[in-house]
Amino acid sequence: MQLGIIGLGRMGGNIARRLMAHGHSCVVFDTKAAAVGELAKEGAAGASDLRNLVLQLQQPRALWVMLPAGEITERTIHELSGLLQSGDIVIDGGNSYYRDDIRRAQMLQQKGIHFVDAGTSGGVWGLERGYCLMIGGEHGPVQHLDPVFAALAPGKSGIPPAEGRAPGGTAELGYLHCGPAGAGHFVKMIHNGIEYGLMEAYAEGFDILRHATSAAHEEERYRLDLPEIAELWRRGSVISSWLLDLTASALAEDPELSRFTGYVEDSGEGRWTLMSAIETGVPADVLSSALYARLRSRGEALFADKLLSAMRHEFGGHIEPKHDG
Repeated sequence: MQLGIIGLGRMGGNIARRLMAHGHSCVVFDTKAAAVGELAKEGAAGASDLRNLVLQLQQPRALWVMLPAGEITERTIHELSGLLQSGDIVIDGGNSYYRDDIRRAQMLQQKGIHFVDAGTSGGVWGLERGYCLMIGGEHGPVQHLDPVFAALAPGKSGIPPAEGRAPGGTAELGYLHCGPAGAGHFVKMIHNGIEYGLMEAYAEGFDILRHATSAAHEEERYRLDLPEIAELWRRGSVISSWLLDLTASALAEDPELSRFTGYVEDSGEGRWTLMSAIETGVPADVLSSALYARLRSRGEALFADKLLSAMRHEFGGHIEPKHDG
């Protein structure tokens, strides 16, 4: 299948590579010509701008937008709306707000253009591990794109269905059509809110371990090997997870996390998750606390905040922003 990909950053480029490895063809565009050239050397067709990208695609065209949420995605989809034709499909694989998806789907529908939102989890490891995909949109376009989703998803990966669940369906392959426009990014939004909470729990726990040397009673003062404890918990522990795997890697490389300041960004989904919690009347104590911890980190950072920064770097390649102070 042929797919246009717009945005070749930390994830967009690897999405193209994974698709090509599974036999799909990609036409790629990025404002950085070097990124386009690199993918072209690997077998993709490069485009000089959005119009050139559209002209290289066969109808019905499918274009995957992999850009930061907000103005750049809004501007790109608006420009595409003037270049595409009825029956074409725009896929937003970034972290857009689900209400923007609903509005964009309605706008494109007036021109007969389909819109699909694909919440994409997998970070910089997606090329190797595959991407967990949470999909929203009309049934027909989503079914048309099934070969793309199947190629990007991890597959069963040796993981059996949950006990008591009847086998079958795409969820056990790592992708799911969650509902109409916006549903995919809504599920991804909650996914990221939960991620905030899990990361904060690990960060606070390891911070307590690190400070055990200052316990009130001398006999309770321990010098604990955090990298080894993280490695231990990866095996047989009920708190084992991929986030713990990444934590163990970060601590093994640098037990003091000296290259991190502890300034922890939030990408927006945590805030949107809490807005939905308030609107639906659902208490979200842990998730709200995790978001506030990220906001607090921009003052005087703790070791826990450094570990949050380290985890974000490990799974997503996120680099701490430069800031004063």
